[in-house]
Amino acid sequence: MARMFGTAVHEEHPPTPQEQSLDRKGGPGHTLLMALALAIPTVKVAYTVGGGEPARDVFVGMELGNWPDVLIGMLLTEPALGSVFGVVVSRVVFALFAARGSVPKGSGVAQAARRVALTLVNPVAVGIIAACFYGPWWGLGTGVVAYALRLGVVGGHRWEQGLSLLLTVVVLPLLAFGSALDGKAWTSVLECQVQEGTRNTPQRLIELGRKGNGVVGWSLDTEEVVNGAGCVDTGSLRVRSAWW
Repeated sequence: MARMFGTAVHEEHPPTPQEQSLDRKGGPGHTLLMALALAIPTVKVAYTVGGGEPARDVFVGMELGNWPDVLIGMLLTEPALGSVFGVVVSRVVFALFAARGSVPKGSGVAQAARRVALTLVNPVAVGIIAACFYGPWWGLGTGVVAYALRLGVVGGHRWEQGLSLLLTVVVLPLLAFGSALDGKAWTSVLECQVQEGTRNTPQRLIELGRKGNGVVGWSLDTEEVVNGAGCVDTGSLRVRSAWW
């Protein structure tokens, strides 16, 4: 056992070759993250504005480069989802690099110091990010859980690996789909002036992009993509009732 600054890094039960091979190839966590990143924004848009043609119009209106904005908006507005996502990504990335031999082994002081530093850097980073967006307690909790799961990668602790699996395949999908079906927009809902023929009418828009001084958005009143001007934030993301 090696100790550095009072933190124990256990080596009695290192990851098995099968576990290392799984992490090196990606494993279920990597695959699930990719599936969620593609599916959840689609579900979010489809439920919020309506499936079929409305959803297609929204995705076309926001342009390909803005599609990730749906997922980013969900992560920024839902503390639980964002924190769990940060923990899972931190663990998955570290497991991938550990399986490729990036984490130093051995019981020397220098190796232990490097191992502790590599184990701490990403949990601290995701904790800081969570604190900036959701507050200090969310940041502290995110960093602590991410660090605990990192120890499981380094030392092969079974309970940390079980917790990581639970967060990845159960908690994260439930939070993601819950957020996708909560009836809230993924970005600002604005009150804008929209030109209809020769007159301007006030309409509520889900912002899809910016064009010069105006906004391209999905009109909740006329159910189409429109250009708005003189927009002000409504102060609420609520668009429709939650699915449940």
